[in-house]
Amino acid sequence: MLSKDRIGALFMLAFSLGYGLMATRIPLLPFQRNQAFTAQTMPEALAILGIALSLALLLKPGSAEGQEIRGFRWREAALICALMVAYGFLLRPGGFILATIAFLFAAMWLLGERRWLVLIGASVPIVIGFWALMTQGLDVFIEPFPEFMRG
Repeated sequence: MLSKDRIGALFMLAFSLGYGLMATRIPLLPFQRNQAFTAQTMPEALAILGIALSLALLLKPGSAEGQEIRGFRWREAALICALMVAYGFLLRPGGFILATIAFLFAAMWLLGERRWLVLIGASVPIVIGFWALMTQGLDVFIEPFPEFMRG
């Protein structure tokens, strides 16, 4: 019988394999081909880590009693997946900051968080901090605002 852990590991394995395949297709400039760290390095490392952890979870011995998958919240899982797809479509036209704040806010709301201070306090500073780290610290351009707010 498949447990929740093994079903999750199968999904994670499929995702990691696809992510790793897509990471190899990231175009590199000619001078980047011989560098130790490129745009492909981190995605490939994450894919390898995801594959290794998924396989470890799949291959570990299960408990004798097994877990039931009846208690899994399939509706919430499907809605989170739909939210991720919507986020992917809204990221470019909506800008990173607003789209990501909206995604985190909606996901936390969907998972049962109703305290406004927690919703805002957990989404806004994290998104702005991550955007600042990427753009100011690592010099990676991420469009922060929607198309209509761009100058």
